[in-house]
Amino acid sequence: MKVVIIGGVAGGATAAARLRRLNETAEIVVFERSGYISYANCGLPYYIGGVIEEPEALTLQTPESFFARFRVDMRVRHEVAAIHPDKKAVSVKALETGEEFEEHYDKLILSPGASPTQPRLPGVGIGKVFTLRTVEDTFRIKDYINAHHPKSAVLAGGGFISLELAENLRELEIEVTIVQRPKQLMNPFDPDMAAFIHGEVRRHGIRLALGHTVEGFAERDGGVDVQLKDTDPLHADMVVLAIGVTPDTVLAKEAGLELGLKGSIVVNDRMETSVPDIYAVGDAVQVKHYVTGQDAVISLAGPANKQGRIAADNICGGDSRYLGSQGSSVIKVFDLTAASTGVNETNAKKAGLDVDTVILSPMSHAGYYPGGKLMTMKVVFEKGTYRLLGAQIVGYDGVDKRIDVLATAIHAGLTAIQLKDLDLAYAPPYSSAKDPVNMAGFMVENLASGVVKQFHIEDVNALPHDGSVTLLDVRTPQEYAGGHIKGFRNIPVDELRERLDEIGNGKPVYVICQSGLRSYIACRVLAGYGYETYNFAGGFRFYDAVKNDRRLIEQSTACGMDQ
Repeated sequence: MKVVIIGGVAGGATAAARLRRLNETAEIVVFERSGYISYANCGLPYYIGGVIEEPEALTLQTPESFFARFRVDMRVRHEVAAIHPDKKAVSVKALETGEEFEEHYDKLILSPGASPTQPRLPGVGIGKVFTLRTVEDTFRIKDYINAHHPKSAVLAGGGFISLELAENLRELEIEVTIVQRPKQLMNPFDPDMAAFIHGEVRRHGIRLALGHTVEGFAERDGGVDVQLKDTDPLHADMVVLAIGVTPDTVLAKEAGLELGLKGSIVVNDRMETSVPDIYAVGDAVQVKHYVTGQDAVISLAGPANKQGRIAADNICGGDSRYLGSQGSSVIKVFDLTAASTGVNETNAKKAGLDVDTVILSPMSHAGYYPGGKLMTMKVVFEKGTYRLLGAQIVGYDGVDKRIDVLATAIHAGLTAIQLKDLDLAYAPPYSSAKDPVNMAGFMVENLASGVVKQFHIEDVNALPHDGSVTLLDVRTPQEYAGGHIKGFRNIPVDELRERLDEIGNGKPVYVICQSGLRSYIACRVLAGYGYETYNFAGGFRFYDAVKNDRRLIEQSTACGMDQ
């Protein structure tokens, strides 16, 4: 059996190694257009910033090392120009010699990945305008920085690569501005959770121009003008386009394979395309979202590796199935860690799901043990069924641990209420006896049983101020004086029972505190005296962060960037 693989990196290289482990006699040939068959794509920004010092560290395998271990014929700088399903062959060009030839196959795996999205804008080919996707891209940016010592950079796009690159450029003392058409960074997060990411990047001197559309580039005064729609251009010494990736599926289209979202390759759960004996894996394929069941294109290394393994299994006579992509991810943003899994509230509603959320701010470990830090968690679930749909966490310590627990719970089909029953490891340096994940489950259970009702940040502006309801802030007077929502009166929770006469009888009471815990206790006290109560989801800390972020974004929209 002869298997030809187009593309290396995560999907292709994984498939090649798995094929060899399952079949010692198969002939396996990999054609990779770049000079690298397997590299740490996610590590590229950290090489630019000097965190990863040696370029060799980016290369996970070389053609020589791969052949020595797996006897796979890895041909770098070979570009496949066409696929011929009728004669089961591919047309190949050796980029270094110009030689052209055909290679026949019994089975073909497409792992072409995705290319940086490059809109057809004026000036996109200027030498100071870069993209970052491959090792070669990384070296070009690194060499430019070393040679020209730029003082400023504009990054177009606000996803994973852009944020990681922004951090590393700031470590090089380069002024950074991020331009993003949506009014938030990191679309896997809801806008309210993205507010904490915005605060962290602003704290480290990165300027944000959110809600702005890039219309072109022009060289001026030795740098680049980034032309924005309806506002003045931004000037910088260099620009990096990081506005997303597009499935690289020209070959698949020309070969007659069925295409789907964004031109991605349609595959079944065995990673088989619409053409017999041709498989496809990685960033170029359309998958099912594990939570919604809808078609999706999710460009992450984890799914690509799994898909490569599955394709190899099935080529070798197995019956492996890809269950769908859940979109679990984590990113370091300076001192902050931000992670998500499943669907956020925004996308769940777009998918037609009736959802609710709980928001909490637990400590990363036991409060009495030194060094604990707050995190903010948002858990999304379906009303009525309490099916767990997704989660987002932003914090400093223990974020990755909790998001992985939640990702596992979603995959296992647990409800949000069942989070309370998880038996999780505890010791004071690592967690609390009631882990944050358990706490989320307790909160959802309280909602399900009617122990508490809640209101959200989008409800605040609609609250009446005509005396028909009581708006109550149960923090300390010092906290209240440091900032509060207009119209909310202050009665500390520990004084509440003695001051019930200050709360009007028969009127609903809307309660807020710093994190949501004291206001929940206040709600239970008031409920014991017959009051109808509503607890604010997230607390004043959450409210203040989101409102301040929205103010800065509106300022950015009006003025071009944060002031």
